[in-house]
Order: sequence, then C-alpha cells, then structure tokens
Amino acid sequence: MTIAIVGAGISGLCTAKLLTEFGFDVTVFESAPDLGGVWSRTRRYPGVTTQNNKGTYRFSDFPMPDEYPEWPTGKQVQAYLHDYARRFDLERLIRLGHAVESADLDETAGRWTLRIREIGTGATAETEFDHLIVANGIFCDPFVPEYPGLDEFVAAGGRVCAASDFNELSDAVGKDIVVVGYGKSACDIAEALSEVSRSTTVVAREVTWKMPRRLAGVLNYKYLLLTRLNEGLFEHHQQRGFGRFLTGPGRFLRDGLLNAVGAVTRRQLILDRVGLVPPGPFERIVRHAVGLATENFYEKVRDGIIDVHRGQVIAGLHEKDGRPTVELSDGTVRAADAVVCATGFRQHVPFLRGDLQRRLTDEDGNFELYRQILPLDVPRLFFVGYGSSLFSPLSAEAAAMWVVSYLTEHLNLPPEAERSAFARERLRWMIDRTEGKHARGTNIIPFSLRQVDEVLDEIGVNVGPLVRFRQWLLPADPGAYRASTEKLRRRIGEASVRRPVHRTPAR
Repeated sequence: MTIAIVGAGISGLCTAKLLTEFGFDVTVFESAPDLGGVWSRTRRYPGVTTQNNKGTYRFSDFPMPDEYPEWPTGKQVQAYLHDYARRFDLERLIRLGHAVESADLDETAGRWTLRIREIGTGATAETEFDHLIVANGIFCDPFVPEYPGLDEFVAAGGRVCAASDFNELSDAVGKDIVVVGYGKSACDIAEALSEVSRSTTVVAREVTWKMPRRLAGVLNYKYLLLTRLNEGLFEHHQQRGFGRFLTGPGRFLRDGLLNAVGAVTRRQLILDRVGLVPPGPFERIVRHAVGLATENFYEKVRDGIIDVHRGQVIAGLHEKDGRPTVELSDGTVRAADAVVCATGFRQHVPFLRGDLQRRLTDEDGNFELYRQILPLDVPRLFFVGYGSSLFSPLSAEAAAMWVVSYLTEHLNLPPEAERSAFARERLRWMIDRTEGKHARGTNIIPFSLRQVDEVLDEIGVNVGPLVRFRQWLLPADPGAYRASTEKLRRRIGEASVRRPVHRTPAR
C-alpha cells in the first residue's frame, strides 16, 4: 500500500515514522529546500521561539536536547526535527524541493494521481498512490492583505511581506518597520527588529490577552495553561468530570482563579501603563489562540522604542517626498520601508480540485473533519495537524496513530451519520466559542488534551487514569504517551499489516 504525505513538518514527519513502522510504503513531498515546516529556514522570522517549553513541545519518543533553553529558538527546533528524521531513518522518504501542484482522485480505481513539480528545475511528473495524507499544516499559507496603493509603495522602495518571509534581521537595519498584527508572531518580530531598525510601529486592529512566561516572575506558565485543570476552567459543549463542577457549582473557584491570574498578568505586563489592556475578562485569552507574551515587548512600548497603534488598520500605502509611507485608518501617516504582515493564515488545500475542496468543507469553507482527521465525503484522504493545539507534536502523533489504526482495520468507526453529526456539532460549537475565530474549523485550543483523549480513546491506546490524574496539576509530559505507541504495536503487530477495507463515504 502506497501513501503520499504532503509536508515535512512536525505532522508529516511523525506520520511518516509511524506508517513506515507498520509496513506502509511512504513518500513525503516538501516544497521547501529543507524539512521543518514552520521551522524551515525559509520561514523563520527573527525572534521566533516556541510558545511551549521544550519539555512539552516534543515527540513522545524523542526528547529535546538537555542543552536547549526552556523556550528553544526556531533554529534549534529545526535542528531537533532534523535529528528526529535521522534517528528514525526518514530522510530517505522525503523529497525536498518537490511541490504537489495537483492531486486528483479516481474513486473508481481507488487511486490518487499527484502532479509533482521540482522547484529547482521546474520539471513535472505524475505519480500514483493508494492514499493521501495532508500534513501541510494550518500555518503554511500566510495571509497578506491587499492594501490600496501597493504599486506606488513598492515603486518608492517599500516592501510588503508576511512575517514568515522576513528572514534576515539585517534587512531591518536602519529601516522604518511597520508590523501588522498583535499575535505572538507580530510581537516577536517587532521586538526583534526594534533592536536594529530606525523605528518600529505595530498596527493592532485588536488587542488580546497574553500570558507571561512566568507569572509574577515565579510560576512557569506551563503549570497554568498546559494542564487538564486549565482545560477544565473553560466551557465545553460536552463538559465532563471535574470540569463540569468547575464550570457549574464550583464556578466561583474557577472565576476567582482566572480573575487572580488576569490581575497579576495585567500588572506584570504593565498593560494599564502602556494603554494595552484588552477588552473583556481574562478568560477571553482562549477565545481563538493563547498568546505567550514576548519578552521585553511591553517594556519597549513603555520606553517608546515600539509604537503601538491600537484599534487601527492600514488604510493605504503611499509615496510621499520620494519615500514609502503607510496611512492608518485614523489618518496617521508613518514612514515605512517594510510592512511586515503577521495577519494569520489561509486554511485550505490548494492542490485539490475545486470539487474535492468543496466536499471537504461546509458552505462557508470550514473544514468538516471527523476527529480533525477524516473527511466526511472524500475517501482515501486524511489530515494530520489540522487541529490548532497547545501540544502540536503530541496531537500530531495521536492523529497519526489513528490513521494507522484505520488503515490496518483496527478501528471501529461510528456509523457515517453519527460521524457527520459529531463533526458538524463540534464545528458549530467552535464557531460560537471563538466568536468566529475558529480558523476554518481547526481551532481546538484550549482543549488540546481533550482532543488527544478523544482520538486515543477511540483506538483504545490512551494513557492510563494515573497519568491523566497527574496531568490535572502538572504539565502533560509527551513522554508518557510513548506507552500509547507501544499499545498500538501490541494490538496490530509490526509485521501483520492486513489489507484494509476501503471505506467510501456516501454522498
């Protein structure tokens, strides 16, 4: 059985590892010249670090090096992924610099035909596979707004790019930089570029809550956001266990804890002093993403090194007196040699035919995926990494194990109608919970461990109750989930891959 994987980032690598361990013939296509996905040298912006500490941002069977700092840099994460690929002999499976231009499914023959373009030469070729796994991630295609006046701006020497395309700190030396956005990537790159730029301006349409790395300079944020207790503090449409108590009769405890953390965060990040207190209560930190505060960002705002324009957008790009400038929605005009857009990503699969894309999503373009993995109406297709998680490597491994179980017939799926109802109900809840910031149906934050539970419970390889109990107060250790892979091996047997039943969803 042949399987194509699109993407050699975290999701693609761990999926390739698991599938090959169970005897599948795997080829990984990666358009970049190196592996790593968002951590590729072609996509790393100055100042990028992990949001998680190194103990939680790791694969279950491959810890990060002891000498790494608690929050590794982008370069270090890519080195870690290279080591992972070498350790498990994955490099032979990966075709770097090969982009998937199109993927067409012949449902009668049960085959995918992929058209592959070699980036260096432009040569194209077609090849066939039994199954296709999309692991290009939900952060692979940056969104850059189409600002009026772009041609005039560029002609005056200005540059507009995504944050992931601004790779060299030297490009900002002595320049006037405007960063658009207020997420972690926006604040990270603004803080880094401000070290060498002439001026750094942040244009923030919306100001959101962020969490310090160490609350009050003492308590590591992993004890607050990377535990089951954190997940239990927030409303879930299928609340269970102690979480039902915390959001019900024990709500006063929950509210007291969140308000206390919010008050400390507000003081520690000097939000009142710099005029950046977000609207609404602190619990809105999980509305669509959890942002880790960038070290020194707010201090630089206080000291006038970074200038934040809150509640503004770029109204237009211009040339003035021979120089590129930006005009904000309040009429402010600023010099800008570069406009760096940290304005989110498109969640789509551009290499699929239009009719296949439409079968993957609802009428608004939101992905309808059972367990964030299985399409409701396209056979022989899987998604890994299409759930925005606080434990990205662990979530990807869980999804990869689910795919292995499916392909080896060791998975008893619910009836098709039940899967569809579950996926659509979950999507409706996502939209409501995030106030529309659901990343096309891929936002599972803050319920990352809940998602891992659901996936691993369905294939019968979840960690035991004692491990889950410890995770209520201690950050989840991905290393504990190595036992899940071992359980999967025992259930399936490394040399007993059976011919799968090809399930074709009804239309």
